[in-house]
Amino acid sequence: MPEKSYYEEQNSKGLLHLRELLETLPPFCAEFFRSLSQKNTSVRTRINYAYDLRLFFQYILDNHPELCEKTMESLEAVDLDKIDTADIDLFLEYISFYKKERPDCEYSYIDVQNGEKGRARKLAAIRSMYKYFVRVQKIKTNPPALIETPKIHDKEIIRLEPNETADLLDEIEKGDNLTERQQKFHEKTKARDLAIVTLLVGTGMRVSECVGIDIKDIDFKNNGVKVTRKGGNESVLYFGDEVRQALLTYIEQRSETDAKPGHENALFLSGQRTRITTRAVQNLVKKYSTVSVKLKKITPHKLRSTYGTALYNETGDIYLVADVLGHADVNTTKKHYAKMEDANRRKAAKFIKLRRD
Repeated sequence: MPEKSYYEEQNSKGLLHLRELLETLPPFCAEFFRSLSQKNTSVRTRINYAYDLRLFFQYILDNHPELCEKTMESLEAVDLDKIDTADIDLFLEYISFYKKERPDCEYSYIDVQNGEKGRARKLAAIRSMYKYFVRVQKIKTNPPALIETPKIHDKEIIRLEPNETADLLDEIEKGDNLTERQQKFHEKTKARDLAIVTLLVGTGMRVSECVGIDIKDIDFKNNGVKVTRKGGNESVLYFGDEVRQALLTYIEQRSETDAKPGHENALFLSGQRTRITTRAVQNLVKKYSTVSVKLKKITPHKLRSTYGTALYNETGDIYLVADVLGHADVNTTKKHYAKMEDANRRKAAKFIKLRRD
């Protein structure tokens, strides 16, 4: 049997996790989730929907006067008709801030907050479920369709300036500002860390795409790397000489490391000789950026924004940026770079003279 790719492994794990989550939802929900699967909705989206709907139903069971005698197992699709817009509005208000029991400590709670995006996502899950059961004529009403989506205010894109990018890469190479404990491990990991960060900021790939790269996915003849995008589509991203050199230096070191069984093909390895995780990459970016770019909170996604900004400034081609970043809809890209487009249009006005001086 051929070895599964990283994407296939993650997909399989996600499907198993989704099945466990469905056991905690009302039985009628299984039909809705099968419909999502038939639409090729990603496993990650379905998992998020499962979490969101579980929270919604738990709130309804705890607060709805007609359904409080029911259990998660006894809820039926027809019970959705007993829920009105006021119930859903109250739910959205509730999730703005609530307390949740810690899974690892009984009688201990953590504060949970949902901002505009979190509330909008949960409303989208509820809407999708109602829309399905109305379509298959299991229910008659569709109250979430009458509720306005929470207004999402665009946040300014945080990205690195060229000098900040240089400072970050210098810190990874030298480690001058790391703690004494961090410096003990720095010599062993700096080639890997520099290759990862250089690759992220030099190609704009997602951190999930980065950790999924296998050694065979690197093509130094054409300076390209094959990545698996959201939805499972493969794409080749091309990189410059700085990325090439960082990768070559790391791969030379990587060739001397015996990866654990099942991780032999992984390009980037952790200290335990297993494929590095997205959380580990997030932590290493935080470690170096905290001491080199102190006024900005830098994450792998901010490195992606840095690349997208640089590419747009160089080319002015929003469609190229969307393609390279792997956005399925160019409107997603336009939304993120709208302010830059406006600034460029303002610059254009200065070039037009109606009368000679």
